Amino acid sequence: MNHLILLLSLFLAPVFADKERQETKQNSSSNNVSHKRLKRDWIWNQMHIKEEIDTPIPHHVGKITSSVRNENAKYIIEGEYANTIFQVQENSGDVYAFERLDREKKAEYELTALIIDKRNNRSLEPPSKFIIKVYDINDNVPVFVQKVFNGSVPEMSPVGTSVTKVTAVDADDPTITGHATVTYQVISGHEYFTVDDSGVISTTRADLDREKQSTYEIIVKAKDGLGSFGDSSTATVIITLTDINDNFPVFKHPSFHFKVPENISVGGEVGRVKVEDVDEPQHRNTKYSFVRGDYRDTFEIIANPFTNEGIIRPKKPLDFEKVAEYRFDIEATDPTVDLRYFKSGGSRSISTVTIEVTDVDEPPVFLKLPYEFKVKENDLEVRTLGSVWAQDPDAAKRKIRFIRRRTSPSGDYIRVSDTGIIQLPKPLDREFSSSYNITVAAQEILEDGRLSDRESHAHVHVIVADENDNAPELVYLEEPRVCENAAPGKVIIRISATDKDEISPRGFFKYSLATEDSNFSLVENYDNTANITVKYGQFNRELAKIHYLPVIISDNGDPELSSTNTLVISVCKCNEKGNFTFCEERAKQVGVSIQALVAIFICIFTIIVFFTVIALLILLRKRHKKDLSGLGRNVAEIHEQLVTYDEEGGGEMDTTSYDVSVLNSVRKNGTKPEAVPSPYAQVQKPPGNTTSGAGEMEMMIEVKKDEADNDRDLLPYDTLHIYGYEGAESIAESLSSLASGSSDSDIDYDFLNDWGPRFKMLAELYGSEPNEDFVY
Repeated sequence: MNHLILLLSLFLAPVFADKERQETKQNSSSNNVSHKRLKRDWIWNQMHIKEEIDTPIPHHVGKITSSVRNENAKYIIEGEYANTIFQVQENSGDVYAFERLDREKKAEYELTALIIDKRNNRSLEPPSKFIIKVYDINDNVPVFVQKVFNGSVPEMSPVGTSVTKVTAVDADDPTITGHATVTYQVISGHEYFTVDDSGVISTTRADLDREKQSTYEIIVKAKDGLGSFGDSSTATVIITLTDINDNFPVFKHPSFHFKVPENISVGGEVGRVKVEDVDEPQHRNTKYSFVRGDYRDTFEIIANPFTNEGIIRPKKPLDFEKVAEYRFDIEATDPTVDLRYFKSGGSRSISTVTIEVTDVDEPPVFLKLPYEFKVKENDLEVRTLGSVWAQDPDAAKRKIRFIRRRTSPSGDYIRVSDTGIIQLPKPLDREFSSSYNITVAAQEILEDGRLSDRESHAHVHVIVADENDNAPELVYLEEPRVCENAAPGKVIIRISATDKDEISPRGFFKYSLATEDSNFSLVENYDNTANITVKYGQFNRELAKIHYLPVIISDNGDPELSSTNTLVISVCKCNEKGNFTFCEERAKQVGVSIQALVAIFICIFTIIVFFTVIALLILLRKRHKKDLSGLGRNVAEIHEQLVTYDEEGGGEMDTTSYDVSVLNSVRKNGTKPEAVPSPYAQVQKPPGNTTSGAGEMEMMIEVKKDEADNDRDLLPYDTLHIYGYEGAESIAESLSSLASGSSDSDIDYDFLNDWGPRFKMLAELYGSEPNEDFVY
């Protein structure tokens, strides 16, 4: 039918084209447009050809026609498949296929038609594209996307439960009805499974049991609706039944018999009972329990999660002498079984267990565990604390010997006799250890007198009761310091105490000062601490930089003990804000008893007296030698003593850089040393009346000052600089005579005698008679 339609269209096409050209000519004549060129067009219909035509080639496809009337016109085609698969008759325009076409390889071809002049190959019409479509015939069989499919479904699933899906494809044109429509059919295994037109496989029975058959292999066929050759393809589907917990465990044996020694440890394994559960391991949840027998307090059965076996363990020690055999019934069940799929045969399995206890040589058994004794420390009368006792549990009833194995703390503080008596070789000290632990071993004495190699152990704990035999000791966290200008009531430090003995239940420590003759007071805080405060204030660092404060601490014990502890308090310089700026370092002294303190003081006093006597003897001898040698010194030596003072920073306490005794000796004896040239520059005394004493010294210093100022090569005399700065921080102001405008003879230096021993040397130097002459 399709061929007839195509042929009619090809025959009728030229007729209609010729009629159209005649009408065009008539219209052109009537409108007087004979000299105007007419538009020419390609004339053809869309071309079609069936695939796989079984007639001899070439196969006629169609005809291309143009309105050009030229006897030299020539038809040609161009394109990917032109002049290979498709060719055109150059005069008629008929198109032929020289190969059998397959739509599944290529469904349509696009070509270009041209009409040219044979003489010069010039185009008579613009090129035009056309398409050749290949008609489909149902020549392909549905093919499965894979040869083997896999699926799974739980066992005992209801009818219609989906298992898996299979897929087959048909290469024919799906737009043509029946060409690519695939249907499926189970041809092997249809009694268990079925498949619908979409390829979904489902169950047809509800009694599929994995324990009977775990896998099924079925064959599915696929075909199209109008299969031209009636062919089809097949695929294999492997279906696995997954397990559900639908079976109870069953004992493999109706009874079990075990032998176990009586010395098996608690929790040890006596034996294992085995069950059979046909479900997979993840669905095996066997629970064991006692059914009959009075020994559920003696044994327990624990299921092994990996093997599903029941492990029997003792919950308490076994004793052959008391019970030689145990017999009881146990059951095995699975509480997680799905009762909807419960099979006949019972929900539990019962088996009888017999346990035979065998006799072994057991070690001695202590009758009391653990042992604990109490003793008071330092008790000289107590030598025996008590005893331990053990016996042979076997029928032989052998004698027992006791041995001390371990002690804590280590040492021979507690002993154990062969008969188990706990003894003290000497009194115990709670401050060394408040408790003592020993391990006592008991061994049987065999018939030949040897000791058995089996032994048992007992722990013995000895508690030492406290006796108040230690005095409290002083504790403070920081070194006590106080500002020299501290106000009364200022808290210097908070002190506390510690006691090696147990804290007395009667109250706190008591604090007090050993003497009230000090600038300190003690204030109780009633919380086991006390404050040391300033009593009067205004400490004098010149008199004492460190104070030793004895503090008495008692412990309220029975009997009451006390100790005297010395606080070493430093008097420090402080700024306006009360912050310490300078303190002397000293050793920390705490916890010294009165007896030790007295002994230390006696030793120190003896040493001080001894070294004082030696120092006085040496000083007197040196002074005597200086007095004798001062008379023989010349002017240059005296001059050097006064002028070459080059030690910086001495101040009024520095008396070591020059010897004043030389001047005193000259004054007292009135002798003049022999004049010799001075190694220093000679002092030119001004003319006129000269006075001895401080006036000449001032003149000499002025001259030396001028020399030092004018001669850059002269060594500097630090004496001048020190005197220039001296006295800046002193209430006595400057003692230098350089800035003085009056003569030393007009100044009374007797006030220096009132300033104390530190200014004694100056008082002796400037306090001499004005009419005495000194030679420089």
